Amino acid sequence: MIRNPIDISTRISPNLSALIESRVNDPDADEPPTLGSVRSFVAGLVPPSLSETEHLHHFDIDASLLDELDALIEEFGETALAMDFARSNASEPLSRVIEAVVNDENREYPPTLETVKEAIISGLPARLIGDGVLEDDEDDALLAELEGLIMRHGGDSLAEEFLRYE
Repeated sequence: MIRNPIDISTRISPNLSALIESRVNDPDADEPPTLGSVRSFVAGLVPPSLSETEHLHHFDIDASLLDELDALIEEFGETALAMDFARSNASEPLSRVIEAVVNDENREYPPTLETVKEAIISGLPARLIGDGVLEDDEDDALLAELEGLIMRHGGDSLAEEFLRYE
């Protein structure tokens, strides 16, 4: 399958992004979800008693998601991988690690996800725990989360694009 070269995730609503992310992370899924399979899932959530008036005026959040999915399917096709349309952000602990790497005064170039991975492997989380930036238990999943972002977006992606604070 051909991957979409632009960041489509910036064009979808946060609700649709969250829904797609939940479908992508479904451990029971046999295959990676497509826009068509996500649409089928959402259509199954809309009650059959949805009246024509409600459908026309989109009072139901699920109906709005269907419209948004229909527009994406029209543009990209039913077989487009859904994961290409979900926004990816780092967790708050990983965001703190990324921020530490970004704010490193000795760095000449903006850090990539691969640069952050190297910093984690080199022991940055232990230093951040010592400085009180991270809690003791927050460093356990950092590398796995970061590797997931690298698999999805590539190691050359700018790390600061994934910053998120809750």
